[in-house]
Amino acid sequence: MYVDSHCHLSFPGLHDRIDALRADMAAADVDRALVICTTLEEFSTVHALALAHDNFWCSAGVHPDNEGVEEPDFERLQALALKPRVVAVGETGLDYFRLNGRTRDDMAWQRERFAVHIAVAGAVAKPLVIHTRSASADTVSMLRDAQAQAGGALTGVFHCFTETLDVARAALDLGFCISFSGILTFKTAQDLRDVAAFVPLDRCLIETDSPYLAPVPHRGRTNSPAWVPHVAAELARVKGLPVLAVAEATSRNFEHLFKLPRPPTASQNVQKVL
Repeated sequence: MYVDSHCHLSFPGLHDRIDALRADMAAADVDRALVICTTLEEFSTVHALALAHDNFWCSAGVHPDNEGVEEPDFERLQALALKPRVVAVGETGLDYFRLNGRTRDDMAWQRERFAVHIAVAGAVAKPLVIHTRSASADTVSMLRDAQAQAGGALTGVFHCFTETLDVARAALDLGFCISFSGILTFKTAQDLRDVAAFVPLDRCLIETDSPYLAPVPHRGRTNSPAWVPHVAAELARVKGLPVLAVAEATSRNFEHLFKLPRPPTASQNVQKVL
C-alpha cells in the first residue's frame, strides 16, 4: 500500500539486518522501496539488493556531497544506469551547505558531476533523483537549461524536500515530483507543511531517507522504510485527506515516474490504515 521512494539500505545498520527490515515493511504494508546509490563504490551492493528482492529497485549515481570517491564519467554511469532494475539516475544535485571556507566558484566540480548525471539521465530516459541543499538557484538553473536543450523530456524528483515555496514552484514547473520525508512530522517544520499543502497530490512522493530523519514518534532512532506510513499520515493531515488516498496517490506517482507496473497486490489490504 505504501512505497518508500528513497532509502539507503546498503548503509551499515540496515544492510546487515535486511531480512528483519523487510519483515517490518510487510507488517506496515510498505510493499516497495527504491534503494539509492551514493557512490560508484557502493553500486554493486545497492544493485544486489534490487536483484535479490522483487519489490526493490535502485538508482545509480554519486551524491554531490561525497568527496574522495570515484568520479563518474558519462560512459561508466550510463552503463550502470542501463543495468536491470536500475530505474533512476542519482542521488545527484548540488550541496553548498558545507563549504568549509570555499566559495561557490570552488564548487565547480559539483556542477560538473551534476552535469554528467543530467546527461546520462537524458541518454537513458530515466528520471533524476535530486538532492539540493543551500544551492537551489544553481540546481534549478542547471535543470532548466537541460530541459530546454532536451525539449522538456527530463524528469525526476526533488527528494527530501526542505526548500521554499518558490523552489517548489520551480520544481513543479520543470515537471518534477517532490518527495517528503520524516521532516514533515517535525514540530519545527511548519514552513515545509505549508509547501506540502501547496504541492498537488499527483506530484507528491513519500520517503524515509533511511537511516536518517526518522519521523515522529520515532525521531532520533535509526530510520526504517517501515516508518514511511507516518510520513503519509502527516501529508494526509496537511491536505485534509484520508491516509489511504495519500498512500494510493503516492504509490501511483512512484509507478508513473519510475515507469514501473502496478503490482498485483496493490489493491489488497486497502482498508488498512495506521
